[in-house]
Amino acid sequence: MLLLSEVSFASFILIPMDDAGQKNHLKAYGITYFSLEKGNDVKWLLNYKGGSFLLEDHKEFRNECKIRGVSYEVISDTEALQILELIASPSQNMEAITLEKAPKIAVYSPKDKMPWDDAVTMVLNYAEIPYDVIYDEEVLRDELIKYEWLHLHHEDFTGQYGKFYGSYRATPWYIEGKAYSEKLAKKLGYNKVSEEKLAVSLRIRDFVIGGGFMFAMCSATDSFDIALSAEGVDICEAMFDGDPSEANYQDKIDYEKTFAFTNFRLVRNPTEYEFSSIDMTQKRYIQRTADYFSLQEYSAKWDPVPTMLTQNHTSLVKGFMGQTTSFDRKNVKSTVLVMGENKTNEEAKYIHGVKGKGMWTFYGGHDPEDYTHRVGDPKTELDLHPNSPGYRLILNNVLFPAAKKKKQKT
Repeated sequence: MLLLSEVSFASFILIPMDDAGQKNHLKAYGITYFSLEKGNDVKWLLNYKGGSFLLEDHKEFRNECKIRGVSYEVISDTEALQILELIASPSQNMEAITLEKAPKIAVYSPKDKMPWDDAVTMVLNYAEIPYDVIYDEEVLRDELIKYEWLHLHHEDFTGQYGKFYGSYRATPWYIEGKAYSEKLAKKLGYNKVSEEKLAVSLRIRDFVIGGGFMFAMCSATDSFDIALSAEGVDICEAMFDGDPSEANYQDKIDYEKTFAFTNFRLVRNPTEYEFSSIDMTQKRYIQRTADYFSLQEYSAKWDPVPTMLTQNHTSLVKGFMGQTTSFDRKNVKSTVLVMGENKTNEEAKYIHGVKGKGMWTFYGGHDPEDYTHRVGDPKTELDLHPNSPGYRLILNNVLFPAAKKKKQKT
């Protein structure tokens, strides 16, 4: 009788996501994804205990929580109903969003490992969320149609090889990478790497317009927009593509073609480790100990999208550097949502927007738990950072496409 009573009474698993209640925030996303893979709906409880998850109670899920070190509570139907009633109250800035299907994930990354690490790949592996690695050949074969979510690896879509020429042109990895890119471009039918990367950028743009979700970090953010804006314009110097750039190419940039940025100035110097005025890396006057960005608060009931993307157990997140560390507010389009920013330095860190039927998110910086990650540095061990707020923002984006589409209230 006691056993039957327990089975009928305890029918939900609550995975708390607040600071005090969760031992491993990052792996909690993996448990949620695992539940979706098994065909179960999940409730994402926005602004309830840090953005908690409510799962159907199955022994398999309990076991996975124990194995992965994720904190959880088994609660009754009555307790679950009380939580949902609290969340539904007009006086509470909370909402329960139904997650219906595990999104199929693609990571755009070169097949040969680069000499730096990709934060998204690391956290997907750590959270045990499956993904496919694709690159230019797959994109140009229109294989993006298989996926709901695409991450852009630390990448240069302008064909300037990451602007590493000034410091690394004599290193074996730079020489080999350049040769590989040129060989791939020719194999795919293009005379220049810049032309091939533009073709890839346009396919990714179409993926988003058609309803896909794109997430980019570090140099993949601004270099992607720059490539779109410079369509049909040669902005590469001779050491990158074999011939000089066009005269007065700055005047030919079309800001209407970009996702996020406008009125930026390109950096012409090929030895300068910078693409444009978008990036704030060289314009920052912040001590490391004071380098934080704040997350905006939104109405969970009226603005569920940005609320989902900013779920965290803190509203203040440690800053971190990258080739593209953050975005100059003067170069961010007025239609773009700035979800995380350092107001003191007038820089946007975490931004979001809509393109066609799809959505995109740009996140400045390279690795949320490695402040100044450099070429050749050891990879971050996420076992040391299981509660990283910076990495949580990445995983919010991973789960976001699973949300049930709601009719607009206006």
